[in-house]
Amino acid sequence: MPTLPNSPSFRYVPDRTEALLSLFPHRFNFLYAEHPIPRATPEWRTENRHPLSDRLIRQGAYVYGVRFGKLTRYAMLDIDAGSIYHPQRDRFAIDRIMAALEPLGIVAHLAVTSSYSAGVHLYLPFEQPQKSWELAAAISSVLESAGFKIEPGILELYPNPRSWDPETTTLYNGHRLPLQAGSYLLTADYNLTNANDDLFCQRWQFCTLKNDVQTAVLKRAIRRTRRKHERLSHRASKFLNDLNCCIDLGWSGHGQTNLILGRIALRSYVFGHILKKMAPLEGDRLIADIVATAMQLPGYRDWCRHQHEIWRRAEDWARCVENSRYWHCGVPKPESVDTTESEVGPECGNTWNLFQQLQARSRLRDAIADLLNREALPATARDRFCALVTRYQFSGSTLYHHRDLWHPDCLWIPPRTPLTFLSFPVSPALGARLNRRALQAY
Repeated sequence: MPTLPNSPSFRYVPDRTEALLSLFPHRFNFLYAEHPIPRATPEWRTENRHPLSDRLIRQGAYVYGVRFGKLTRYAMLDIDAGSIYHPQRDRFAIDRIMAALEPLGIVAHLAVTSSYSAGVHLYLPFEQPQKSWELAAAISSVLESAGFKIEPGILELYPNPRSWDPETTTLYNGHRLPLQAGSYLLTADYNLTNANDDLFCQRWQFCTLKNDVQTAVLKRAIRRTRRKHERLSHRASKFLNDLNCCIDLGWSGHGQTNLILGRIALRSYVFGHILKKMAPLEGDRLIADIVATAMQLPGYRDWCRHQHEIWRRAEDWARCVENSRYWHCGVPKPESVDTTESEVGPECGNTWNLFQQLQARSRLRDAIADLLNREALPATARDRFCALVTRYQFSGSTLYHHRDLWHPDCLWIPPRTPLTFLSFPVSPALGARLNRRALQAY
């Protein structure tokens, strides 16, 4: 006699007999209601004892609706008949909605009437499955930024944005399945057409091929447009949003590395523990987060000229923000921490001053490296100073404040350790040659 498998390994075997219904695979906690009077609202109930099957839908005893699971391959917008965005009231509203969604890779939609109420459902299918909560957050963010109000009776989004509560299980809102009683496919002019399931699936597949939704794009859209955070005050939320706007666009040309790395370091140090749900980032963990974030940004491979030294640049910025006036958001600052003066100067609390000083040090390192490569580095401090001022347009004040990078007293060390006299790596032969030049100054 056959036995059922143990419950931990038992999985529901889906009944997928029809192409249209297979587009809606999540069947748990489904909705059902008796057929209402035309234009009346159904009295929806939730069934959580068993999943919804194709055969049950085709039986037609009730009107059915489905919810969303962890992943989804589509989203849906519901525009009620009385909404200001309905085609009968604003025939350009849906075009504006689609224009707002275009940065997410959503350019095509499939329109049907929801029921006899004449509401419109806009299905937005795509190929690669995405996390439901990320998709909902990204779509709601870009629509709200474009001026659309996502509210019941006006414009509703499925899956809906929701807050996560570890103590309770919150289900996504459910929507009515298409092409049931009173639901018809709409033309490009939003007129009714008596279409069958095959035409619906053909248009669905066409939209799927047109829409290209990427996870990285959704994440950037969430960060770039989000204005509020559960654990942040209004000022902190605005500060985080300002940093996101500067970071998420990535590189668009040369000469932007210091600016972007500085903003990444500041965001990771101040807000990293909130965004990543971990302990505050400091030391090596902060440096690793700066590098990982920078390498994932658009344009890094094409425009960043410091990929060979990205770890050292990240270390410089991590040290600066750790010695600045900034601190981990929401974490009490220890009384023993003194951040009145940083390693690179007394004004390091000012981000702009940090950027200027690090940029000057970077230019000075590059100048010294250029002189070394051409074997033209003078031996004396006076000649070295004049070369940096005349050839590379450094000011005397800059050279004075960063003398550790060029002055013979700071560069020379005993010959036994030729690789540690500079703050940037050089070859053994070059190190020995510089030692010989430095010894000539004495």
